[in-house]
Amino acid sequence: MKIKRSVAIPWHIIFIITIIILLYPIVFALGSSFKTLEDAYNNVLNIVPLNPTFENYITFFNSLPAFKITMNTFIIASVATIFKLITSFLAAYAFVFLQFKGKNILYFMLISTIFIPFTVTMIPNYLIISGIGLVNSVWGVILPQLANALGIFLMRQSMKTIPISLIEAAKLDHIGHARIMKDIVLPLVRPAVTSTGIWFFITTWNEYVWPVLILKSKENYTLPLALQMYISSEGGTNFTVAMAVSVITMIIPLTLYLIFQKYIIGTFTSSGIK
Repeated sequence: MKIKRSVAIPWHIIFIITIIILLYPIVFALGSSFKTLEDAYNNVLNIVPLNPTFENYITFFNSLPAFKITMNTFIIASVATIFKLITSFLAAYAFVFLQFKGKNILYFMLISTIFIPFTVTMIPNYLIISGIGLVNSVWGVILPQLANALGIFLMRQSMKTIPISLIEAAKLDHIGHARIMKDIVLPLVRPAVTSTGIWFFITTWNEYVWPVLILKSKENYTLPLALQMYISSEGGTNFTVAMAVSVITMIIPLTLYLIFQKYIIGTFTSSGIK
């Protein structure tokens, strides 16, 4: 027992240090968002503000259309998440429960797109969006994100745990595919749908590269784009306001993850992703 404890203690120390390293930037951003600029420069490593103030948040809401920017981010993340969930669910159902020629080849082709870098598809997507006149529109950000190969993979892995005999019995009772999906498959894979949806929402919410290519006016910005206004040459060095925007940006995704983390971890574990 003593040997086991002596081995466990160093690992506990490593875990604690790792947690501190991971959490410190979040605590630092939260503390800095309530600091004055002078206090932030004079006490960089002090995470507790000497004179707490809401001035940084007020500055953000007064200098930019903060409410509209937040709504833009929410609309883009929500609509993209809904469409990706629908397409992932339908595609996964077809790959698991339907029989058609070339199914395995098509699935392999879809999954292989996961390994294609975004930089490869970025220019073709931009030319398409520009050609249909959706530059500087939230729909221009949403349109290329209506489907996701990794979502199809996660949904398929979850549906594969459903006994095929259950689906065959439903077909013998002359139940159509739409009702099978709604009344049988969806309730059984609801945790996977929930966790995949939260993952879609968080990744879309935090997206920066694609929105910065499409959105040109400040009224159409998302929160990650608003953040860069205060850390670029245009915004100067007012990083306390940037920290306030960072806190606003991470509140919703962090809250969603904390609420649904058991579903997210369970889905990736059952899918064989470590």
